Amino acid sequence: MTATTAGTTARPLPGPLRSALLVVEGNWTWYRRNWRSTIISTLLQPVLFLVALGIGFGSQVQPGEATLGLPYVEYLAPALLAATLMQTAVGESTYPVLSGFKWQRVYWAIISTPIGAAQVLYGQLAWLAARLLFTALAFTAVAAALGAVAGPAILVAVPFALLTGMACAAPVIAYAATIESEGQQFNVVFRFVVMPMMLFSGTFFPVEQLPGWVQPLVWVSPVWHGTELCRGVALGGLDPLPALGHTAFLLVLLVVGAVWARRNFVRRLEV
Repeated sequence: MTATTAGTTARPLPGPLRSALLVVEGNWTWYRRNWRSTIISTLLQPVLFLVALGIGFGSQVQPGEATLGLPYVEYLAPALLAATLMQTAVGESTYPVLSGFKWQRVYWAIISTPIGAAQVLYGQLAWLAARLLFTALAFTAVAAALGAVAGPAILVAVPFALLTGMACAAPVIAYAATIESEGQQFNVVFRFVVMPMMLFSGTFFPVEQLPGWVQPLVWVSPVWHGTELCRGVALGGLDPLPALGHTAFLLVLLVVGAVWARRNFVRRLEV
């Protein structure tokens, strides 16, 4: 299929993969000029969590059954990796996505080219995955420099943390694509979804210490599934069957969120 205009030579239209990569390239062009604006949320905030809670508060926590016999900072680091990617993913899936539709209207500019709405979404997801991977590697490097990792196995936790972040991002992107005004909707997400997932998903203490009636609610938190995977592979003791269940939950959430987001992007940009 080719696109032609009077007096010009026909050029092939970009395929779906190339279209998505062009969206990634556009995001990268912006980011390499503005990366300093994301340093606090991407790296400094989780490092402060690690230093304050893992090293500061953790110095008062004796290794025991609750910490798997490890220093608290080593117990915390893999779980904080998953929670950090969740926070970054949700942050990048709310106001930046709404901006693409409403304020800067970047998405509208993109679809004025042969790139379609679905490719805009796929490119956005691919770019977010790249951002999260960079965040995960940077956090891991800093944690290792602070002596907060139990061993090199934490590198195996990076893909699981990335899956956790993307599983949280896809449904939020889908929701952001339905927002028409900058009201309180995102504040509700941060206060009543992100914050509880951060605090009550086993990141800072075992969920068994929560009241019995609360624990079933924790099981639907993607951060809990990510925490179990990251902590299990980084510290050892991850059983194959539970690992399969945690991974399946996150994959289903990612796929459902991506399908929902695709429908909303197409509906908003191409109707």
